[in-house]
Amino acid sequence: MIDVIVLVLILIGALLCLTATIGLFRFRDVPTRLHAATKPQVLGFVLIAIAIALALQSWAVVAFLVPVVLIQLATAPVSAHMVGRQAYRNGTLDETSLVVDELADEQRTPPAAGG
Repeated sequence: MIDVIVLVLILIGALLCLTATIGLFRFRDVPTRLHAATKPQVLGFVLIAIAIALALQSWAVVAFLVPVVLIQLATAPVSAHMVGRQAYRNGTLDETSLVVDELADEQRTPPAAGG
């Protein structure tokens, strides 16, 4: 029974990672590509990590996978945020597709002197 659960988790995780890859190629602008790169990819990775932990049934494997998953959960959104801000600064994103432009005021406001 565990083998079937592991197989299903790996299959769903792999499909999520595949959809992330397809989204990177098919979407036209940076924000949608970032969404495709982070959301399904991280969830797919977590499902595959859970499947590995279930398949091997070892505390050493769980102790290894937990920090790896936590690092992935922490770094994927941060790196996507940095790429998105840089794309905004470069002007390489479609500003007509933005619903709210929170960075527009920040770009026009000069930095405070002395501090």
